[in-house]
Amino acid sequence: MTKLWPTLLGAAQVVQPETILRWHRAGFKMVWRWKSRKAGRPKIDRDLRDLIRRMNRENPLWGASRIHGELLMLGFEVAQSTVSKYMIRGRKPPSQSWKTFLRNHAAGIAAVDMCVVPTVTFEQLFAFLVLGHGRRELLWFEVTRHPTAEWLARQITEAFPWTSAPTYLVRDNDRGYGRIFTARLRAMGIRDRPITPRSPWQNGMAERLIGTLRRECLDQVIVFGEAHLRQILSAYAAYYNQARTHLALQKDAPVNRGVQRFGTITAIPVLAGLHHQYVRI
Repeated sequence: MTKLWPTLLGAAQVVQPETILRWHRAGFKMVWRWKSRKAGRPKIDRDLRDLIRRMNRENPLWGASRIHGELLMLGFEVAQSTVSKYMIRGRKPPSQSWKTFLRNHAAGIAAVDMCVVPTVTFEQLFAFLVLGHGRRELLWFEVTRHPTAEWLARQITEAFPWTSAPTYLVRDNDRGYGRIFTARLRAMGIRDRPITPRSPWQNGMAERLIGTLRRECLDQVIVFGEAHLRQILSAYAAYYNQARTHLALQKDAPVNRGVQRFGTITAIPVLAGLHHQYVRI
């Protein structure tokens, strides 16, 4: 060959034995890649991949086995190894969010606060409100001219029967909550949690309830006396708990309100037409 092509000898000197072996290995991979081009598992749909990542993101404590089981219950025929392949790889260990943590403890927390309401003769009435953190439900209210510690302690007993007392009670540092009030909480197994002085945001849910009550009700009427205020609060409390939708509850009412899809829409006036509740009949 060198006699026919003298230049071939110079070209052979450039190629090393390692180069020949590398070419052979590359050729071996190409041949078997071509032979197995139709083998292996088929690719799964993009929607299923997105669903796997969604389950992984929404349930950080779930592993591939748990997600695989849910997919089987939803009718997806997929291998567990495939589920593991498409899961989100996080750098940090899975942890619940603060929203999840707080929601899991909200059912055991209640808050109390008092609202001052002027009458038509410019006297001051005190409305005592009890709010449950779990469903933002107005659990109890009462009206008085002189909120003493004995009266406040009696309202706690009325608001929470012995089998439904919360674990924690959030309140402000009003002087009306005296020793009788705190002693009643201890006797009922409720842990007293007064907020820091001049920090109303620490009792934000009760403060928001009072703000809503003023904007939607008390600022729109003139109160004649205790009985009249009690009647107004009773009507608004029923509307607030059973009909009024809340953003924090995914547009549901504190007392779960079912979706009505059939029937004629009818408006039920609340507080003589100040608000309306819409139902299907």
